[in-house]
Amino acid sequence: MDRKSLTTMKRKLLEHTFSVVLVAAAMLALIVQFGSNRPSLHADEASPLADYLSWRFLDFGDPLDRALFNEVYDATHPGSSVSGDSLLQAIDAYRREQFTNELYKTGGEERGITEQKLWKLGGMYVQFIIMYVVVMMLSYYGAQTLGVVRFIRLKQHRSSHIAELVDQFSASSSSHDRSRLSLFGKSIVLVGEAIVKGLFLLILFSPAYVIAYSIRTEFSSGSYAFMIVLGVVSNGLLINYANRFYTLLVAESRKGYVETATVKNLHAAYAWDAADGIRRSAVLRLRKQFFGHVFHHIYINAHIQFQRTLKEHASFLITGLIIIEMALNIQGHLSYEMLKNILYRQYDVVLLIILGIFVLVKLTDIAVDVWTERVARRYENVSL
Repeated sequence: MDRKSLTTMKRKLLEHTFSVVLVAAAMLALIVQFGSNRPSLHADEASPLADYLSWRFLDFGDPLDRALFNEVYDATHPGSSVSGDSLLQAIDAYRREQFTNELYKTGGEERGITEQKLWKLGGMYVQFIIMYVVVMMLSYYGAQTLGVVRFIRLKQHRSSHIAELVDQFSASSSSHDRSRLSLFGKSIVLVGEAIVKGLFLLILFSPAYVIAYSIRTEFSSGSYAFMIVLGVVSNGLLINYANRFYTLLVAESRKGYVETATVKNLHAAYAWDAADGIRRSAVLRLRKQFFGHVFHHIYINAHIQFQRTLKEHASFLITGLIIIEMALNIQGHLSYEMLKNILYRQYDVVLLIILGIFVLVKLTDIAVDVWTERVARRYENVSL
């Protein structure tokens, strides 16, 4: 069993390595191709019009300088087929082309993949990785915590807030005045909880840009904390994987080993903080453990299966972070830089950024495969 698992792990690592090498080779070939086909920024300096524009003492936007240039040119070129007016028109067209050509829109940056740009992109890439890791950890913890809370509410036979509110009103109709006052207070609490839950779900299912522009209208490159919060709670990421973990818990709770564990006198109650129930502090821990309770075994088995979904989780998360940075136009971040270079048609830079994101996804896949294999072997009592 151990040798078979080790062989399987090696095969997976080889597959990941081969895919990275293959894609990287194809991307690098395209990067070289786009870089070699790019026109030089100084390719049109040989134009005769560039000589006139190099005259610093003339301003071709000033009518007086234009009139002076026209008269001097006609006086010094009496037999020329090109008049001063036609030359001025050609200069104006040349200047417009310089202004609108994508070669001159990079804000003074040197085009292509230079050493300076590599350092700049490298810094953005490191920032993106840090943000990705933080959001991954928070969303992974949050999904499990929300899934556990929802499962415990199911085991407590808790109905929705609306159903509980209807039951409260039904009970108040047959109660005396003092009981009615108490039930009315409980109903107010239920209404408040229902509103808070509705707003919470509305946020979890909303796109990031809707949440962001509802709170603020401008975003700077230093909005890291805000972007991390958006990455966790928006685009349906957290609620989607919380529901997935909840589904795994429900499926595990219906298996035969749960009844066997209950027969062996493990605690099976789900009341909060009861002697035989579930402690709230255990649910909120980073490493959740429920020793002595049947839910401990349910959680472990669901957790092992949930780990395998991290590959999909990672792809979804990276896509969400890219959308957030692009939609909010946050300058100084990797995704905004990619969007800007698409606009400037610097496709070699775009391909380099895409290659970096692909490598990050594959590294996540490798880490998840190694982690799940180690966890599986630990629970099988086989040393790695």
